[in-house]
Formats: sequence, C-alpha cells, structure tokens
Amino acid sequence: MILTGDQIVKSVWEGDIYISPFDYTRVNPNSYNYLLGNKLKVYKGIGDDGQNIFEEIMLDDSGYVLQPGTMYLGVTHETIGSSRYAMSLIGRSSIGRYGLFLQISANLGHTTSSHRWTLELYACMPIRLYPMMPIGQVSFWNNLGEIRCMGKTYARFNDPQERFGR
Repeated sequence: MILTGDQIVKSVWEGDIYISPFDYTRVNPNSYNYLLGNKLKVYKGIGDDGQNIFEEIMLDDSGYVLQPGTMYLGVTHETIGSSRYAMSLIGRSSIGRYGLFLQISANLGHTTSSHRWTLELYACMPIRLYPMMPIGQVSFWNNLGEIRCMGKTYARFNDPQERFGR
C-alpha cells in the first residue's frame, strides 16, 4: 500500500523515512516533491575503449537547456531513503507536460537505501532546468515480507552516477 501525505510526514518525524532537507510544503496526498540538484551529466557517446562518455555540468541560476534526443543524468537535491518503506521516484506531471521524461527505466528505490538519487532525464523538446526546481515526486510503499539489505550498489553515490560499459 502507498503512504498518504500525512503518513509520510509522521514517518519522517518517527525516523522511518529520511528526507533531508525536508519541507512540509512539498508534501502531496501520496508523495513528496523533490528538487533537482546542481549537477547534470550529458551523454556524449561511446569512447574508443567502449566506455560511455558523459560530460559533467554544474547548474547555476541561469539554468541549462536540455536538448531533444540526448540522455542526461541528474541528481536529487535531497537525501531520500527509508529503512522501512520502498520508494518510487517519478516525474511530476507538470514537468511531463513540457515533454520531459524522468526516471524512464529505474524508478524503484530499494528499502534500506538512503542517498541523493541519480535521475534519468530525456527531453522531447528543449526545456530549461534550474537547480532547486521541483522536478519529481517520491512515494513510499509498504513491503510485504522480510526486509533485507541486498547490497547498496548505487546507494553509496550522491552525484549523478552512470554505469560504464555496454
């Protein structure tokens, strides 16, 4: 079952959900709006060694225009996690109506992970993004069965993190 906004707030207070920094005004009926961090990585292609090449960009107040047909990686401003609930990170519908796809393939946040999450971004048309803009929402879900940490491959990263190789 998905948590309501009131239960998200209660769980933050009780320590079952970690969101830092936390802003009560960004709580929705079944989710919490997270902000875009200040780093993006732009996919540039595959190098001679077969590794994916990304260029890192630091966002400033003037923002950055995403171009159609290019894959970007971003990061949440907040550290988000839970020792009790699984998380789903998705885009906000208002951003989707501008043609920005967010978390297309990897929206599941595993229980016991807590970090700044890498975001997958793909624009259908040019769109300017700014650091600290509300870009997505996270919902929290009850687990059925025993909660076990199965390793934290990406949970140790707090910057946009790509997986290298093909």
